[in-house]
Amino acid sequence: MNLNIAVLPGDGVGPEIATQAVKVLNAIAQKFQHNFTFTHALVGACAIDEAGNPLPDKTLQICKNADAILFGAVGDPKYNDLEIKNRPEQGLLKLRKHLGLFADIRPIKTYEPLIHKSPIKEKVIVNTDFIIYRELSSGIYYGEKTAAKDDSSASDTCFYTAKEIDRITHLAFKAAKNRRKKLTLVDKSNVLETSRLWRKRVNKIAKEYPDVKVYFLHIDSAAMQLIINPRKFDVILTENLFGDILSDEASIISGSIGLSASASIGENAVLFEPVHGSYTKYAGKNIANPLATILSAAMLLEHFKLHEEADAIRNAVEKSIEYHITTPDLNSTKKFAHTSDVGDFITEYILDKKSVLYDIENISLGQSTII
Repeated sequence: MNLNIAVLPGDGVGPEIATQAVKVLNAIAQKFQHNFTFTHALVGACAIDEAGNPLPDKTLQICKNADAILFGAVGDPKYNDLEIKNRPEQGLLKLRKHLGLFADIRPIKTYEPLIHKSPIKEKVIVNTDFIIYRELSSGIYYGEKTAAKDDSSASDTCFYTAKEIDRITHLAFKAAKNRRKKLTLVDKSNVLETSRLWRKRVNKIAKEYPDVKVYFLHIDSAAMQLIINPRKFDVILTENLFGDILSDEASIISGSIGLSASASIGENAVLFEPVHGSYTKYAGKNIANPLATILSAAMLLEHFKLHEEADAIRNAVEKSIEYHITTPDLNSTKKFAHTSDVGDFITEYILDKKSVLYDIENISLGQSTII
């Protein structure tokens, strides 16, 4: 398969983790005889610094011409002043809006060797495996905003149409149909009119998927259930703000936000990115966890129905975790692996796993991370 992939490394640790994902995708291309072309472009703070715009026109055009987008992270403390109007994060928000990326898909699962890293008890989280479907292009983030000049008041309008709700609801039901046939809508229908509309639309669409069991939870209850009983969930469907909060909360279940991958889906565009931020204080230190970005690359392949290739990446990631070839957030010993070491191991495992595992078994961990 030929794929033209736009790579937007962004800020902070973004370039380091994106480099590892590209390295892994090149290994997949070599192993499975595909042709992946990568075109890099600016976004976020680095784009403001160079072009005065968090999403330059050139970047947007590169993304429109691409089959898929691999995104790093955006954000820089020097733009944290609330008075600054031109902010790095606007680059991602504008990109989502311009490309019509309406569905954010975030899988959450636990890895046996890392269960002890989670702040939640093992008996609660073992075998957790669910997906969050977050509406991405509407809601309070994109609604009308007002602010009094004297700072005496402000407002953010939450607005949804039936069409916006329906298109992501169908995606979530289709996912649930192919999983454990359970879908949970998270809303605040006891207070919000938009949530009431969500419930009406989901109940109507549910009739088209009779084999999927539908549950309803208010956001406050759902936030609690994620911590005390995450195994109850299969597919979670929710609006933009609630999805943003829940997916970040859910990331602690696996032990590190550095494991949380995501896909943003539109009618004619797809973007794949780690859930975590730019972590600028770790930039250039070669210790950022690249696994979320690499797992996002696996989701990219799966989107194009390259299931064997996606599984090859996931299997390699699981081996890197099993053999503790992981960065400091997952490996607190002095023998932790660096960002590039993790990418090298996964790349080599994909290309020649027998040779890599032989090396692992016969030399020390400290040496085995330099392959």
